[in-house]
Amino acid sequence: MNYPPFTVTFLGTGTSSGVPMIGCHCEVCQSTHKKDKRLRSSILIQSETTTLVVDTTPDFRYQMLRAGVTKLDAILFTHPHKDHLAGLDDVRAFNLFSGMPMPLYCNELTEAAIRKDFFYAFSKEKYPGVPDLLPHSIGTDSFTIGDLTIEPILVWHLKMPVLGFRFGPFTYITDANRIDAVEMQKLKGSHTLVLNALRKQPHLSHFTLQEAIDIAREAGVSAAYFTHISHQLGLHSTIQKELPKGVSLAYDGLQLKF
Repeated sequence: MNYPPFTVTFLGTGTSSGVPMIGCHCEVCQSTHKKDKRLRSSILIQSETTTLVVDTTPDFRYQMLRAGVTKLDAILFTHPHKDHLAGLDDVRAFNLFSGMPMPLYCNELTEAAIRKDFFYAFSKEKYPGVPDLLPHSIGTDSFTIGDLTIEPILVWHLKMPVLGFRFGPFTYITDANRIDAVEMQKLKGSHTLVLNALRKQPHLSHFTLQEAIDIAREAGVSAAYFTHISHQLGLHSTIQKELPKGVSLAYDGLQLKF
């Protein structure tokens, strides 16, 4: 399948607390290296005609400014946790300049959270300047936005269903600790896979570093990048040296071209 050229920018690669974590004095949080500074996890997808964001983190406004984004066609959501949803109010700037509602693509669980958390955007009598949102419910069937076709991948965050997304040769999965066999098949043929790798120690709802490495090997991808990283994982420079060939830690600002 021919897929249009596109660029992926990692807007954030940190876990829910971000890195550095407030009040923490560990060596990672005290590091001055830019690759140890992690906003909450999100990516930007840009083709010649289409610009998408996956998740609106609490850092969304700054992420958009830092990446110089002035046009946004739609937002995809993985799940309704606050570190992936809380910045949604700031899409009103895009509403202002485009004069259009912002299309949102998410599962029913996430749409319900959006309608509850941002209730004022769906009221009958809207206050001037509130976000103009247009939710679209999605499941596991492929859909198209502009020139990009997206294939959702159902993964599990303990007992919560989370959506990963495949864009042709690139697959993005965050906040997961289990991928069922049927959904694993959707990863096959990807060139590049992004997975969450929270830390080395076991966690009830996130892949560990070794579990993420094992999933990447099983998927047979050429390149794997890990995101949703905690300060508990360690310094970027230290962990990167421990990783096998073809596997890397993602970092804020990293760009991949396809």
